[in-house]
Amino acid sequence: MAGPTTEAMGGLLRVDPASAEPPFEQVRRQLAEAIGDGRLPVGERLPPIRALAGELALAVNTVARAYRELEVAGLVLTRGRLGTVVSPDAGSGAVDAEVRLAAGDFARTARAAGIPETDAVAFVRDAFRRLG
Repeated sequence: MAGPTTEAMGGLLRVDPASAEPPFEQVRRQLAEAIGDGRLPVGERLPPIRALAGELALAVNTVARAYRELEVAGLVLTRGRLGTVVSPDAGSGAVDAEVRLAAGDFARTARAAGIPETDAVAFVRDAFRRLG
């Protein structure tokens, strides 16, 4: 039987161990939503990875993966010892945040498949043309 839902950051993050959604994705999605709707404004410092992992009772690598994916999507910046902050380039809205996450997923998938950047960008342009 799964343990109780764990909360962190003043209730901003909630991880449900019984969910089919992996914990890193729950953290990533909820942080992206909070950035997109302004609950985490530009320049806001996120908790250190180890501290957040401890609060959520997750492995450090789980939280680190969520932060890495948010960074690839351009939603946060990691500044070494200065920590991780919401990026000025995070966009202005939940839709921007969601599109940035999807773009990061697409870029990772294309790179893993060995598709050159120029070809991957051409796929996106082709998809837009098909939409009309």
